[in-house]
Amino acid sequence: MDLSSIRSQISDLDARLLSLLREREEAVRQVLEAKDQEGRPLRDSTREEDMLEELIRKGRELGLEGHYVTRIFQEIIDHSLRTQQRLLQDKVNPRGAPVRRVAFQGQEGAYSHLAACKHFASHGEEVSIQGYGTLDEVLEAVSEGAADFGILPVENTFAGSINEVYDLLNRTDLAVVGEEVLEIQSSLVALEDVPLSRIRRIYSHPMALNQCTRFLARMPHVQREYYADTALAMQKIRDDQDLSQAAIGPEEAARIYGLKVLERNISDQAETYTRFLVVAKEPVQVDPRVPARTSLILSVPSRPGSLLKALHVFHDHNVNLTKLESRPKPGSPFDYLFYVDFEGNIASEHIQEMLDQLRSVTGYLKVLGSYPSEMRPRTTPSTRAFLQAGAAEVQVPSNGNGSAAANKTAPKKKPKSYRLASRETKAEDTVIHVQGVEIGGPEFVMMAGPCSVENRDQILACARHVKESGGHVLRGGCFKPRTSPYSFQGLGYEGLELLVEAGRTYGLPVITEVLTTEDVRPVAEYADILQIGARNMQNFSLLKECGKVDRPVMLKRGLSASIEEFLNAAEYILAQGNHQVILCERGIRTFETHTRNTLDLGAIPLLKQMTHLPIVVDPSHAAGKRDLVMPLALAAHAVGPHGMIVEIHPEPEKALSDGPQALLFPMFTDLMRQIYGGQTQPA
Repeated sequence: MDLSSIRSQISDLDARLLSLLREREEAVRQVLEAKDQEGRPLRDSTREEDMLEELIRKGRELGLEGHYVTRIFQEIIDHSLRTQQRLLQDKVNPRGAPVRRVAFQGQEGAYSHLAACKHFASHGEEVSIQGYGTLDEVLEAVSEGAADFGILPVENTFAGSINEVYDLLNRTDLAVVGEEVLEIQSSLVALEDVPLSRIRRIYSHPMALNQCTRFLARMPHVQREYYADTALAMQKIRDDQDLSQAAIGPEEAARIYGLKVLERNISDQAETYTRFLVVAKEPVQVDPRVPARTSLILSVPSRPGSLLKALHVFHDHNVNLTKLESRPKPGSPFDYLFYVDFEGNIASEHIQEMLDQLRSVTGYLKVLGSYPSEMRPRTTPSTRAFLQAGAAEVQVPSNGNGSAAANKTAPKKKPKSYRLASRETKAEDTVIHVQGVEIGGPEFVMMAGPCSVENRDQILACARHVKESGGHVLRGGCFKPRTSPYSFQGLGYEGLELLVEAGRTYGLPVITEVLTTEDVRPVAEYADILQIGARNMQNFSLLKECGKVDRPVMLKRGLSASIEEFLNAAEYILAQGNHQVILCERGIRTFETHTRNTLDLGAIPLLKQMTHLPIVVDPSHAAGKRDLVMPLALAAHAVGPHGMIVEIHPEPEKALSDGPQALLFPMFTDLMRQIYGGQTQPA
């Protein structure tokens, strides 16, 4: 077949997919009607997980990656929930005129415009979206009836809260009736596909420029100029017809203004989002089955404990605060208003009782509105779903972390040297959250990857296999502390970028080692977990520097370190304010020479008695030999750590470092099956 015939075939397949998606959406509507009749909740998480597990199994039979299937159906499930949520809202809030007018600040192609398009796209009716010069004008248009809705950016995950919007909300009588979350993907665009060296000026909104400082540092010869919004900057590029000018903004805007994309995804942070609030003249009702969020403003008397009393009201009613922001109180120097978002529906009796109590301890309380939440947790397949999707249910062995039993046998005498790490300071287990993975909780966490990141194909292959085997975290060495100065030293920051790319591609947080104090903060901007190797366990300057960043740190036990020395090293990190420390037992040096190190399994239950910190095991560095890794891993799992880190490689015989101890891919899958209760043969 020639290329045109193949492309025609793909187009036909795409058209069939669209037709099937439309049929599915109609079935979703029927499902909602059935739920209405039977009084069932909007969401059935167990059903979603079972469905996803079955789809992974069927996809595997057709030769499709489990991760690929998961990503597609996560989007489909989320869209189905959004559709059902909107239909329920339409029932409790009958629509008015068929044409809806939406106001935003900026012009076509600005992020606010894109957020408005996304939010109202599912309404199935004509929507007129109009840009205004300022946020004040947006609110005025809604207040005076020139627009039915206004959309306002309220916070950004990179730059934080947009204070002007909070101040405007306090001055208006409009109600918050919805929210939208938009991923911000910045691109560098120009008139033509010109070399970056030809660019002399870059225009954009100040926030967009601040989000791309690392990319802009590569272009020191370029002058940066601020514009009111990203779309206006792109319009200038189009109108000036100057090939030495470029703009930063969304790729969608570049298409609107006929510009060429020179570089994509240039933001400093891999994932940046902006949250928008939708306002209207009248509040909306939220169906009780729809997850809701409520926004309000409050002030408290300027007396000790006043704010604490208000916060206790939320705690006493088991209400989760999602935002607490303070702003100066107009006309009252050094007094403050507090802007609060919480999970809950103002129409519920429970929330009404809470608000009544809150009014008794506040000086001012203004409810801005309750509205459907767009922060829906995604359906996530279990490890077992990847390993044995569709197989008979098997009880996953407990990792035996029973903190209650450990507490009974904890030392009675308060340790003098590792106070923050001790169970006497904190009795309950510390659980560290990393991109949806819980380390220290009830689920056993598996980290895996190559000793060194060698090239893009290698690390992507490892990431794919870790994900497809049900692993949770991708490891990879970028800066290598080698015994010999002539050994492979790692790819450095180039390897780090490849590691992060592989992790993001397959939805895995990444862990990598830091060697120097100078590298800690730059690496922490990329990696999700920092690792301090055994040789640096008592590098106190490095420990302190890792204690100053907000990143989990995995600390490996030194080659000849006692358990108390190990905990004291962790204390250096904790004492600096970083309480996200993971301990790793990786074997100690003894007189035995048949293994690389001697894995001290007895240290694991002992550490669980002495400390609340999570504990993982590294059988790869203990064994040093591939055929010993699996039996040591299974033995380690039996004594109850919270997780494990192992080395894998697509071709260990060609590995640039530690090839003899790296598991082959089928061996890793077999290990996963044995640990998580599946079959023992490779996939």
